[in-house]
Amino acid sequence: MLTRSQLLHNIENLLKSQGYKTSDIYDQGSFDIVARKNLLILLLKTFQNIDSINESNAHEMKQLANIFLASPIIIGEKSRNGFLEEGVIYERYDIPTIGFETLKNMILYNEYPEILADRGGYFVKIDGNVIKQYREEYSLSLKELADLAHVSRATMYKYENEIVRANAETAMILEEILNTKVTLDIDLLKQPKKEDIEFSNGDDTLDLSKLGYGVVSTNKSPFDAVAKMKSSDNQSPLMANVEKNRTEKTLKRMAVPLKDLSMVTTSEPVFIINNEKIKESIGTIPVIKSWELKEFENSKELLKMIRERKEN
Repeated sequence: MLTRSQLLHNIENLLKSQGYKTSDIYDQGSFDIVARKNLLILLLKTFQNIDSINESNAHEMKQLANIFLASPIIIGEKSRNGFLEEGVIYERYDIPTIGFETLKNMILYNEYPEILADRGGYFVKIDGNVIKQYREEYSLSLKELADLAHVSRATMYKYENEIVRANAETAMILEEILNTKVTLDIDLLKQPKKEDIEFSNGDDTLDLSKLGYGVVSTNKSPFDAVAKMKSSDNQSPLMANVEKNRTEKTLKRMAVPLKDLSMVTTSEPVFIINNEKIKESIGTIPVIKSWELKEFENSKELLKMIRERKEN
């Protein structure tokens, strides 16, 4: 079995070989590596045992994925029930969870899994239009097809209308009856359905709400917070570190992952601090003083100052 370090480096090498821009590896937080290819952004976390992830880390990972419009994926080796099977999706806290070979098949060959492992067995998503089309071509009623597949008429109706998933055995029976593929591939590399973001409240240091931003503070990431315009998905999010009584030396060290991750996620990196000794930047990252933030009338003024200090 691979160690986490080996698994991470295999993932990194796989992505780079296919033209993905990858971040450095961050193996102590809510994600380990971020990768981007054109408009696709992947937020990846690895575990030897996928049952090791906890709810708070998973929640932060999903929040960040929503902010960055990224696809969150957990990659592991095994669960409490044994090794992960190739071509099967195991969900943890609603995050798609797969083995390395499944990721490899998607990245290299555009082969996407069909099977979801859940309590009670293996399930697939049914293409209701295909079932209805072929059922009608064979002149079968809903009840007749249901009887042949050993399910109720109500269940077959739900399959045709894509209301429920089918177990894998039933899908195989339907494919034999109709002589066609009835299952849907699950494309984990596309941007998932957007969910509501739970923005943080009460953080005066990052009070960007008056400028139209929603802020997500982080606990398990190499940055302190991300801020996104509530009214637009087109404007790049801000990725911020704050002073928190940190020394200038510490802030300079934190500038490295901030720049690295902002480039992959196409975010605007920024420090929001009070220290008068620090001028307009730390490394190449613009610095906005907390008192300056309070004087901006809108987000355009903030972004203008960030650009000016970035250029300088």
